[in-house]
Amino acid sequence: MTVKLESETYPDTYFAGAYWGPRKEPPEECARRAADFLNLLAKCDPFLAHWYMPTKSRKDARKYPLMPPDLTTLAEMFRRGVNREKGGPVFEDLGFSFWFDNGGPDRDCADLRIHCGGYAEGFSNSCFLSLPKQGANAERLFTAPALDCVVRSMALAWEPEWVAAMSRTHRDLDDRDGKADVWLGWVTYLARHRGTVPPLPAPVRIEPVEDKGTLIVLTPERFTVANPEHVALARRVRELLERAGLMKPATS
Repeated sequence: MTVKLESETYPDTYFAGAYWGPRKEPPEECARRAADFLNLLAKCDPFLAHWYMPTKSRKDARKYPLMPPDLTTLAEMFRRGVNREKGGPVFEDLGFSFWFDNGGPDRDCADLRIHCGGYAEGFSNSCFLSLPKQGANAERLFTAPALDCVVRSMALAWEPEWVAAMSRTHRDLDDRDGKADVWLGWVTYLARHRGTVPPLPAPVRIEPVEDKGTLIVLTPERFTVANPEHVALARRVRELLERAGLMKPATS
């Protein structure tokens, strides 16, 4: 597999994703978690403090604000996102989906895709945040402190098994064959019940997230796959985490 490196003409793009296994929750509980997450996310950066209900046209993108979060509105949005065959019954064990963004133009927009309440065997729930592709907002968010805040917000609100914030080229490098159970991001969170994070080489930073789990930040500067030292560090950290049994698939 050939991994494309970042360049001046085609900048890399970043995301943060939280993942957890089967967890039966009604739309109201998904709404509560989503509201908690949006309120926490708003404290990370002003760009992440404005969200809007999905619309058919970009010109209407800012007509229906979701901030401050309203539990009744969010619960109804999740309820509408139930999984079903067209004209057929609802698949309750597949949970609810909800997609929305912050109303910006294509390359300066963030969007959220949330799947919550699924409890089918082997099912994976998730909260996936795509960050802007370029511009001042992107540059401000593509930093360790900003992604640290985003990952903590996901961990506290969703109580996931794991969270990774990283670039897409980094993901492709970390998961070359598409079989990785857990991505090791620039910033990673691992739930406490997965096990104890072992000592990791400098400059890696390890911090608790309340009593829920552990945050791992690979480098204080922007992690890039164009830097061989960053790549070597990520491989070594993955080896140590795998050896400690921390990179297994989500189960709860």
